[in-house]
Amino acid sequence: MAKNEVNEEVRPIILRDEETGMEYTLEFNRDSVKFAEARGFSIDKVSDAPMTYVPDLFFYAFRMHHKNISREKTDRMLFEDLGGMPDGMIERLGQLYALPYDALTQSEDKPKNAKLKVIF
Repeated sequence: MAKNEVNEEVRPIILRDEETGMEYTLEFNRDSVKFAEARGFSIDKVSDAPMTYVPDLFFYAFRMHHKNISREKTDRMLFEDLGGMPDGMIERLGQLYALPYDALTQSEDKPKNAKLKVIF
C-alpha cells in the first residue's frame, strides 16, 4: 500500500471529558510540527526517552486545535484524567505527527499539481 493511502486513513484522536462534555482534537499540521521542532522536539527521540518525549508529543498534539492549552493541563490530562495512554495511542500520535511531512514531498503515484517544473 502506498504511503499516501495509509496517511489518508489516519484520523485525529478525540478526547472527550465525560464530566464537562468538552472535546479535544489531537492532530498535527505544518505549524504545530514546526512549533514542536522549534522547541527541540524530535519524533525519533520518543522511543529513546519515552518519559520525556511522550508527554511532549501529547502536549504538541493539542497545538493545532487548542493553541492556548497549557502544558500543565495536558500533563494533568495525561497522567491523572487518562491514567496514561491506552494501547495504540502513542503509535497513532506518531502517525499524525508524520502526516504534515507529505507537504514536503511528491510521489510518482500521486504527483502534485505544481506550478513550477523541476529539471534535474
